[in-house]
Formats: sequence, structure tokens, C-alpha cells
Amino acid sequence: MSQRIDVSLLDGVIKKTVKTVESSKNQIFEISENARRESNAMKLEILGIRDEITAVIDRVDMLELSYRKARSRLVQVSRNFHSFSEEDIRIAYEEANHIQIELSIYRERENNLRKRRDELDRRLQNLEETIAKAETLMTHIGVVLGYLTGDLSKVGEALETAKQHQLMGLKIIQAQEDERKRVAREIHDGPAQSMANVVLRTEIVEKMLKNDRILEAQMELHELKEMVRFSLADVRRIIFDLRPMALDDLGLIPTIQKYCQTYEERTGLTVEVVVFGKEQHLESSVKAALFRLVQECLNNVQKHAKARFVQVKLEFQQEHIFIVVKDDGVGFVVSDAKSGESFGILGMRERTQLLEGKMEISSAPKQGTRILFQIPIKR
Repeated sequence: MSQRIDVSLLDGVIKKTVKTVESSKNQIFEISENARRESNAMKLEILGIRDEITAVIDRVDMLELSYRKARSRLVQVSRNFHSFSEEDIRIAYEEANHIQIELSIYRERENNLRKRRDELDRRLQNLEETIAKAETLMTHIGVVLGYLTGDLSKVGEALETAKQHQLMGLKIIQAQEDERKRVAREIHDGPAQSMANVVLRTEIVEKMLKNDRILEAQMELHELKEMVRFSLADVRRIIFDLRPMALDDLGLIPTIQKYCQTYEERTGLTVEVVVFGKEQHLESSVKAALFRLVQECLNNVQKHAKARFVQVKLEFQQEHIFIVVKDDGVGFVVSDAKSGESFGILGMRERTQLLEGKMEISSAPKQGTRILFQIPIKR
């Protein structure tokens, strides 16, 4: 007779583990944020140094020109010393010497500024690597936390009989974390970077205003306005990808058509949307699930198919909704791919099963891919 597992004891151990892992995650987050703040400060310092280098180079160029004129004047005085007084000779010599000293100082300053800029560039690169490693580590910790904080009420039975279910659960959690990482990366690379750039450039505008460079400040503010407008568009696109609000306002078909239009603009692929029958009233959750099926199909086409044309066909019948997504891409051997299905295909199968529907994949090398969903309409 197999020994029963004390679930409460296991639960206590897992809670302590979760607490420790969460503390570690917070520490990693703090390291990442400190590195990000230092990175932003360093970027601002690099911008200031670059401006200073430009000013110093201009000063060096001017001093070199002045020094050549002073040297020419000194040579002229030296050759015709009978025509000039001792005072003229002394003034010519001191002027040339003074310019030479100042030129040496500015050349040394330019050299030091360049060294400082190069050093800051190297440190900035190291900081960005630290931030990237921290984000990757936090994603892995998120997977662990997601698994540890799951429902443990039947963990004894799960440990004894559900090894495959556990593996599937890990895949689902990994897929969720990958999606969160994708959204976080989009926000980091899009709106977050733009906002950080806005902060840096507002500092520059402040300096311009302090130096009465009004026209330059106005041009910079105009660029800032455009940058904020693009950031707002990025935020709206991310929100649309998370949950298209048009589903509830306009319906399934207009939302899919709008998404396909945006998809065309983003990828350069040609997408044809074909609709048969009249769109029927569906629950909000069903509309969202159907939209996600189409979205995931198009994402797979973009990632793997190397296609030029995609057709999305929806047919509303009395008892069922049929969705077909077909591309002219490279295709694949379906039997070879089933054992290692991606999270995307697994997710589509799970959504289809939740809707009590059927999913069929037809494909062959160089013959494109066709995915069919048959979803019953519940009344």
C-alpha cells in the first residue's frame, strides 16, 4: 500500500518557498530598476558630454585658425624687426604663446571628454546587459511562482496520478509567461523607451530655454509632441492586442477585418477576409476566443510560413461557425509536427476544446497550410 502524502505539510513547505522566491524576485526587480535609473542618468550625461565635445571642437578649430594667424604675424615681425618696435615684437610673441597654451588646454580637454564618453558608453552597455539578464531571470522566477502558487488542494492525487497534467500545466504557465514577457518587451521597447527619451529631451529643452535658444526649443518640442503621439498609438495597439474593445462595440467580423488590415500594414502580407452568412449573437467570451484563434493563426503565418498571401474565411451556419485560415507558405509535415507542437498550436487546441469544437490542420511541404475550426453555436 502506497504511503499517503501529507498535503498540509507540503503546502507549508511550498508557502515558505514561495515567500523566499518572491523576496528574491523583488530584489532582482530592485536591481533592475536601479540599473535602469543609472542607465537613464548615464544617457543624459552622454548627451551633455557630446554637446560639450561639439563646443570644444568648435573652440579648437577657432584657436587653430587664430594660432596660424598669430604665428604668421610673429614670423612677419621677426623678419622685419627693424620696422617694428620691441613692444610690437613682445606683443606678437605673447599673443602667439597665449593662443598656443589655450589651444593645448582645449585639445587636452577634448581628449579627456572623448575618453569619458567612451567609458560611459561601455558602462551603459554593461548596464543594459544587466537589465536584460534581470528581466530574463524574473520571467523564469515568474514561471516557478505560477506553478508553486497553483491549487494545492489535491496535490496528493496530482503527484500520484497526473504527471502528464503537470507537464501540460507547466507548458500553459510558460505560455502565459511568454505572453507577459512579449507584452512587457513591447512596452519596454515602445512606450517606455519613448517616455525615457521624452524625459531626456525635456532636459535638453530646459537647457535651451535657459540659454535663450527659443527657436531650437520650439523645434525640439514639436518633435516631442510627435514622439508622444507615436507612443500613444503604440499603447493603443498593445491594448488592442490584449483585449480588442471593438469586439463588444462592433462585433466579431469588423474586429477581425480591422485586425487583418493592421496585420497587412505591419507585415506586408496580403490578407483576404471572406464572410459567408450573417453574424449571429455570441457571448463576449466566445467572440474573444474566436478572435484569438484567428490572431494566433496569423501570428504563426508571420513567424513560420514565409507566405505572401493569407485568406481568412468565416461561415455562419445555423448550428456552427466555420473558420478557415489558409496561406501559401512553405508548409510542413503534419505527422512530424504533432509530437512537438508549439505553445501557439496547443493554445488553439485548448481554446477549441473549451468551445466544444473541432480543429483540423492540413499541410504539406511547399503546399501551404490550412487550419479549420468548427465551433458549435450554443443557444
